[in-house]
Amino acid sequence: MTIISVLLADDHKIMRAGLRSLLEKSPEVSVVAEADDGRQAVQLAGQLRPDVVVMDVSMPKLNGIEATRQIMAELPETKIIALSMHSDKRFLVEMFQAGAVGYLLKDCAAGELKQAIKTVAARQCYLSPEIAGVLLGDYLDRFRSKPAGAASQLTAREREVLQLIAEGWSTKNIAEHLYVSIKTAESHRRKIMKKLDLHTVADLTKYAIREGLTSLDL
Repeated sequence: MTIISVLLADDHKIMRAGLRSLLEKSPEVSVVAEADDGRQAVQLAGQLRPDVVVMDVSMPKLNGIEATRQIMAELPETKIIALSMHSDKRFLVEMFQAGAVGYLLKDCAAGELKQAIKTVAARQCYLSPEIAGVLLGDYLDRFRSKPAGAASQLTAREREVLQLIAEGWSTKNIAEHLYVSIKTAESHRRKIMKKLDLHTVADLTKYAIREGLTSLDL
């Protein structure tokens, strides 16, 4: 069995004791040291080279963000899990920019910490569900605020016709498939080309693949 070595960095002694007590119940995890500020965390990480550092975001002398940055500069293979009272996306973004690969809220750390450690040790990211919700909400807000792309100018029928064109259907076959006249099918094609400012079937095909309307696997 591979033992995952862990360094706990938190300025609250009771918090560290609770986390250590929890982790010591797992035969797969070994707590090799504790740090009560960011500077000590950097020093111990350099000496002990732990697999995982559980890093409090807010600590005296050197905060968790800067400590994470310094550890990653020296030990890029070490995995860092941020531990915080805050779900504020500013802390979240800064910790991940510094090199963290996991983020836990302190009020749910006890139940999730062992799983988070195993996950990041396996070279995957880990987020508390609450944190994932914050990230998803932020992403959706940004996505919704983006200017509409050219594809959004097409009607539902025009997107359907574009897919069929990209999949190699002739105008006659498209007309029969959609129960419209050939003239109507041709009109759809002209409108699509005008709206997208594309002038060949090859260009329409590339566009449809890029926009996810169809794929090369068909």
